[in-house]
Amino acid sequence: MSGSMSRRQAIEAVTTYRVETDGFPEPLADTFGRNVFSLSVMKKRLPKHVFKAVAATIDTGAQMDVALADYVAVAMKDWALEMGATHYAHVFYPLTGLTAEKHDSFLEPDSSGASLAEFAGKTLLQGEPDASSFPNGGLRGTFEARGYTGWDVTSPAYIMENPNGNTLCIPTVFISWTGEALDKKTPLLRSQQAMSKQAMRLLKLFDHADVDTVVSYAGAEQEYFLIDEHFFYARPDLMTSSRTLFGAKPSKGQEFDDHYFGAIPDRVLAFMIELDRELFKQGIPSKTRHNEVAPGQFELAPVFERSVLAHDHQQLMMTTMKKVAEKYGMKCLLHEKPFAGVNGSGKHVNFSLGNGNQGNLLNPGDTPHENMQFLTFCGAIIRAVHLYGGLLRAAVASASNDHRLGANEAPPAIISIFLGDQLMDVFDQIAKGGATGSKAAGVIELGVDTLPPLKADPGDRNRTSPFAFTGNRFEYRAPGSNQSISDPMVAINTILADSLEFISTAVDKQLADGVELADAVQQVLMGIINEHGAVIFNGNGYSDEWQEEAAARGLKNLRTTVDAVTELTSPEVVEIFERYGVLSARELKAREDVIFEYYSLTLLVEAKETAEIAKTMILPAAIRYQGELASTAASLKAADIIVETPVLLEITGLITEMHAAIGKLDAGIAGLHGESEYEESKYALDVLVPAMTAVREVADKLEAIVADDLWPLPTYNEMLTIL
Repeated sequence: MSGSMSRRQAIEAVTTYRVETDGFPEPLADTFGRNVFSLSVMKKRLPKHVFKAVAATIDTGAQMDVALADYVAVAMKDWALEMGATHYAHVFYPLTGLTAEKHDSFLEPDSSGASLAEFAGKTLLQGEPDASSFPNGGLRGTFEARGYTGWDVTSPAYIMENPNGNTLCIPTVFISWTGEALDKKTPLLRSQQAMSKQAMRLLKLFDHADVDTVVSYAGAEQEYFLIDEHFFYARPDLMTSSRTLFGAKPSKGQEFDDHYFGAIPDRVLAFMIELDRELFKQGIPSKTRHNEVAPGQFELAPVFERSVLAHDHQQLMMTTMKKVAEKYGMKCLLHEKPFAGVNGSGKHVNFSLGNGNQGNLLNPGDTPHENMQFLTFCGAIIRAVHLYGGLLRAAVASASNDHRLGANEAPPAIISIFLGDQLMDVFDQIAKGGATGSKAAGVIELGVDTLPPLKADPGDRNRTSPFAFTGNRFEYRAPGSNQSISDPMVAINTILADSLEFISTAVDKQLADGVELADAVQQVLMGIINEHGAVIFNGNGYSDEWQEEAAARGLKNLRTTVDAVTELTSPEVVEIFERYGVLSARELKAREDVIFEYYSLTLLVEAKETAEIAKTMILPAAIRYQGELASTAASLKAADIIVETPVLLEITGLITEMHAAIGKLDAGIAGLHGESEYEESKYALDVLVPAMTAVREVADKLEAIVADDLWPLPTYNEMLTIL
């Protein structure tokens, strides 16, 4: 089948697609948590003393008595069998950033030849996948295979449904035989524990007698694209690289601003409705859905949860989104930049911290200048982001996110903080000796008698800031849509632990010298603002002026993954990660190596695919068109008709350019090398990226002039607008 025929069939299939569904008879609210072995389920099925122990582990971080695991295993097995499960799987999160699972049957033959459902506490607690088959940065050799999964009590087990049978999924950590973390989950749990310890210490200084475990909360806004599967399978680049390596700019993109928050297409809305239902079954609190800025782009946002649970739910959410999209004949694209020239997709991680007794520690109240506790925690974040901006940038580094960071839909690669007018004013007062007032919220009079006045927040929002305060939380806008939220949350928890410890120690010292608490806090915060206030920027992060100003302030501008990832093994990062027991120097180096390895591999795959598509699809189409033009010109000349042939001359020149560009790309691929993962990544960045860009530039010019019936690839116009 020719490429042009493939395009026509894809367009016909897309335009004739109709959603066929009988709807859902059950109210959405009644489905929430149905497939989850939740606390409420455990309370009904576990002995009282076992349930209390499990609840204490989840609520306070208390260590679980392994002797109780048998009780939990039996109850979990019985519940799972009642839910139709035939197998169980330890679900873990390796350094690929994806989700991994190993399935085992509940049924085991006994001596009589009958099958019995078995599931013991030791099976619940620990599994053993192959540790050397996952990326590990040298922590495990090929001949050193042993690794363990360990049950994470804080994240509930759940049922994964399939038409042919269900599976009990048990969230776990994944470590090596030597005890080193091979996953995204273990450091998240460690960092949460470290942050909680330091936050509790600081809260006790504010005379709280009932200080409870402090947890970080996260709510990640998931952006994504949807395209019809016929277009997807007609694009080899999407199938192998998850992004389009070719594609001329569409005549109409997002410049009319007519897609953002627009009416949701019926087919997409049907997908969203079923997606909400599937997520609700898993206890994932899906809340908001809408069209995003780019054509074909959408967003899903959940309610805040504990960051460890939010991480697991995010991973499950991405898997579920892809599965449900396929039921509606679509592909869900989570690449940060699947289409050049239009907005990319992020995963804005909103985070806060708090507990049941002290509430949200990032809630300023109506008079933030009087809220000493809030200002202290906010000051800790300011200090942390200023000292460890490089780490925060490294935590979101990938080949795919490099396409997005710094573009107009994403924050710059410079990590700064936006506080808003109200908080900026308060901290300015603190820097000058003490805060005495706060800007109050305003009122917007609409001038329409039937509409009530609207309350105006005391500060605006700033979508160009990578780290913005948004009322009662901070929003880290730099993570990419395809990334695990573990890395940014591990970084945030760890650097916050460092700043909280710094503040507690400084306040303790002043209290020991007889200084009153309010005065001690004021002195410490004044020092933080004067020393670290350079990280606060309320202006336009997209402007060229900010690039220059940020450099003058001493802020790092780490534009690419190659620039950023070495921050993971900088002495200051290694020191705090080891001090708080989050990751060792060896574990950090392993992660650095894995990121570099995936970076160079990603670019190598893209380069090979670029060369193959150019040689086997684009060049043949251009040459066929060249032949048609030449044949027509020759026929006209034979008839003594003299015509100009500018298109023939243009396409002939572009074909020559394409051959040359492909030659350079092939040479770059053949020469890919490096004495280390860093050197190989640097080569890929410096050689393969420019070579791929050169091939694409010629191809996109050809797309603009080659006859449409000959062009082999679905176009941006088609993929982004036909749903």
